[in-house]
Amino acid sequence: MNRVVAMVAAGLLVVAAPRSGLAQCTEADKTALEAFDKAWGDAGIRGDRAFLENVYAANFVAHNPAGPIDRALTISNTMATAERNKANPQPVAVADHYMITCTPNTATITHRNVVPPAAGSNAAPAYSRSVHFLEKRGNRWQVVSTAGHQLGDAAVLGYMELDWNAAGKKRDHTWVEQNYATFASDVSSRTGMMENKTQAVESMKSDKTVTESLEMSDVNIRVEGNTAVVTGVNHAKGKDADGKPFDRRVRFTDTFVKQDGRWMVWATQGTRIQ
Repeated sequence: MNRVVAMVAAGLLVVAAPRSGLAQCTEADKTALEAFDKAWGDAGIRGDRAFLENVYAANFVAHNPAGPIDRALTISNTMATAERNKANPQPVAVADHYMITCTPNTATITHRNVVPPAAGSNAAPAYSRSVHFLEKRGNRWQVVSTAGHQLGDAAVLGYMELDWNAAGKKRDHTWVEQNYATFASDVSSRTGMMENKTQAVESMKSDKTVTESLEMSDVNIRVEGNTAVVTGVNHAKGKDADGKPFDRRVRFTDTFVKQDGRWMVWATQGTRIQ
């Protein structure tokens, strides 16, 4: 079945907050809430019951597909998982792509979770998304409720595009090595040259461009079986290899193929637009 997904902004905003709430949530607030979320996750991994009991509100509820779970059972399950992992360590989920909104007394934290495959495995990572609702009680944040779900193909691809942009901005050639199919083709929006995977990796290694900002918009994702096409616009600003400033918009078409459960870049092409 063909699925078409239009993405708004970064395409992955699942929680909308009132404009007044957004105005009150400073970057410092968001940084502190992200640190809170990571500390909470770390406490769960090490089985820190005291920390968890301070984090979860008395009326906490986790909304899972199998049904709601209260505070006591949530903590009990977390402790049991931590004990099992001490005896038989499992890959640890990494939270990224945070979206945070808040007021002085309420907050919503949304992020992706990536669980890497076990060592030596060629399996694809497992992806999910979590939404946490917090309230400030007694001058400290407590988690009131959570919800989460596994990511479908369209969402996985949307996040891949964000990861790809982040890698391009940092000139991280390892992303290309890991996510381009062996037979991938890459047509440059700057030169029009076609490159294979090896050439694309070398180009990123030698690239002297400094990208200061890279924003994606107008994203559309189509999935048909093990093939997908993503289109959109990237707006890049920075300095070229000669130190000259640039400001360009590129409309891109990326084709992906799923191999052994993992989406891989099959072909990519960009056209500069005004």
